[in-house]
Amino acid sequence: MSTLPFPFPVVRWDAGDVVLIDQTLLPGRLEFRRCHTVAQLCVAIGELAVRGAPAIGVAAGYGLALSWIRGMEEGLGSEECEAQLGRDRRTLAATRPTAVNLVWALDRVLARTEPLRAEANCEQVLVALLCEADAVLDEDIAMCRALGRAGQELLPQQGTVLTHCNAGGLATGGYGTAVGVIYAAREAGKEIAVFADETRPQLQGARLTAWELLSQGVPVTVLCEGAAASALRQGLIDAVITGADRIAVNGDAANKIGTYPLAVLAARHAVPFYVAAPASTFDPRARTGGDIPIEMRDPQEVCSWRGVRSVPEGVDAWNPAFDVTPADLVTAFITEHGVLKPPFPTALLEG
Repeated sequence: MSTLPFPFPVVRWDAGDVVLIDQTLLPGRLEFRRCHTVAQLCVAIGELAVRGAPAIGVAAGYGLALSWIRGMEEGLGSEECEAQLGRDRRTLAATRPTAVNLVWALDRVLARTEPLRAEANCEQVLVALLCEADAVLDEDIAMCRALGRAGQELLPQQGTVLTHCNAGGLATGGYGTAVGVIYAAREAGKEIAVFADETRPQLQGARLTAWELLSQGVPVTVLCEGAAASALRQGLIDAVITGADRIAVNGDAANKIGTYPLAVLAARHAVPFYVAAPASTFDPRARTGGDIPIEMRDPQEVCSWRGVRSVPEGVDAWNPAFDVTPADLVTAFITEHGVLKPPFPTALLEG
């Protein structure tokens, strides 16, 4: 298989473009998609060429620099560049409404560059936008490493972890949240193997998690979501670890569709269910999971796979991208600041 440096170069700025690993082509081909405009970047996010809440946040940060540099090249003045920046910020924010890191990164980059934008120095604004976007990326990698170190303490010296979707390096700045815990455990000398849920309908577990774990020499076995119950019942799983796209104040957590039933199964079989996510994933505006917007995606993602129809013509599909796991099914949250345990409202406020 193709090799990559680790942490993975998931999203990078290169010569005025946002360059990202095209995850729609994995595991068959490792290729990079170059986005020259904000419109191209929005298409890449919508098509899941780049996905995972932290990675989307990094891409969005660079997207603002993309907006500004294109405006400069078009000969726009500072006021016109500012207006275009606002429009592009709103467009980027609308691409994946559930992932709170997206808006967090956009607001952070804008806030840190506001004083320079007020001075109307276009060159300095571009430098500042890029510096802040770089900081979001660098801090994400450092955050994931800290999160991994905190979470690996929860894992046995030898055992098997079940994951869902992809919360690894490909979903972040390059290291990973849920899968980052596994990387950290192995770096600490622990013998950890992984069962990776296939994760329908886009197969992020089968295509992405399995690909990156294999690239790092981590033993990985893929299973259908429907097989998770049997694996848990047979005692094959020591812990379940997932990521999250948004976490409410009460501890309800939104993640890739299929996470909620996995949490129910883990509780039924007395297996700990951990959610690994950075502090930026906790949304103080969402009091409960009911306040979290759930993205609905194209039914064709369920009805066909890579252009081949698998559902009879005339039959529709229901395709929510996420579900919400109630806080009482979460054993603990793993963050860069440490492990948060129940009661969650108190723990989250203190964290």
